[in-house]
Amino acid sequence: MNLQKEMNTYLEYCRFRKELNQKTVAAYEIDLKQFFDFVDCKAPDKPKIEAYITNLHKKYKQKTVKRKTASVKAFYAFLEEEEIISDNPFRKIRVRFKETLVLPRIIPRKEIETLLNYMYTHKQSADKFWQRDLAVVEILFATGARVYEISNVRLECVDLNSGLIRIMGKGSRERYVQIVQKSVLKLLKKYYAANEKAIRSSGYFFVNRNGKRYTEQSIRLMIKKYSRQAGIERNITPHMFRHSFATYLVEAGADISCVSPLLGHSSIKTTQIYVHVASKMQTEILRNMHPRNKMKIAELA
Repeated sequence: MNLQKEMNTYLEYCRFRKELNQKTVAAYEIDLKQFFDFVDCKAPDKPKIEAYITNLHKKYKQKTVKRKTASVKAFYAFLEEEEIISDNPFRKIRVRFKETLVLPRIIPRKEIETLLNYMYTHKQSADKFWQRDLAVVEILFATGARVYEISNVRLECVDLNSGLIRIMGKGSRERYVQIVQKSVLKLLKKYYAANEKAIRSSGYFFVNRNGKRYTEQSIRLMIKKYSRQAGIERNITPHMFRHSFATYLVEAGADISCVSPLLGHSSIKTTQIYVHVASKMQTEILRNMHPRNKMKIAELA
């Protein structure tokens, strides 16, 4: 039996039945091709699979190993469910991971304030594109959305009257996020009024100078440009607005069970990371701002 021939069937299943996005399916394809290139056989047995996993551990960090292993494991689960194989070798393979906790990078409040103030007070040559860039940055921080989610927001997903935005996330899971700041909603309306023809023509809410979708890479470069102009040395990325959105909400006392659906997380465990970040920031606040720091108190010799 040549299991590699079943790969395309599985990828089609992921795309059309599970409705996974194109990037996720492409990542699965890369992982599976890497697997079959390594095992170099039509139906690898348990020792071959074990050798592949060991090789992953030699080459990659734990998070990458976990993802690549999960891709192959999911493929074998599909083969078993479809009765293409009767014996799933993964049932006999024990895979454990000890991942290092990597805290998400956030943008200090002061730098977000600096960036937005700069953008509001330094108009670019074409006002309608300056308004677009402002709107994108405001929306990233207001919603905590991923950059590809914002880039792909459709016109019909934005209600400019209520400020409700429908966002399509991973696995085609949709969620609604409310724009609560009146000034941000006013900005969105002005941007739309200045670009209505191009927006209606493309179907996307954020458009570039050619009337096409404002791409993820263009958004990254735009933020980098304005950050540099504003005198911010930190390399700010769109995803850092997402981390900052979640961290500052948790820090302000928001329950993670409320923050999790705003971020589009399928599990509340994913959101737990922001509790760690908020706790770390609270420690820094106490260290730098505690009133005892300014008191003249005798110390032990």
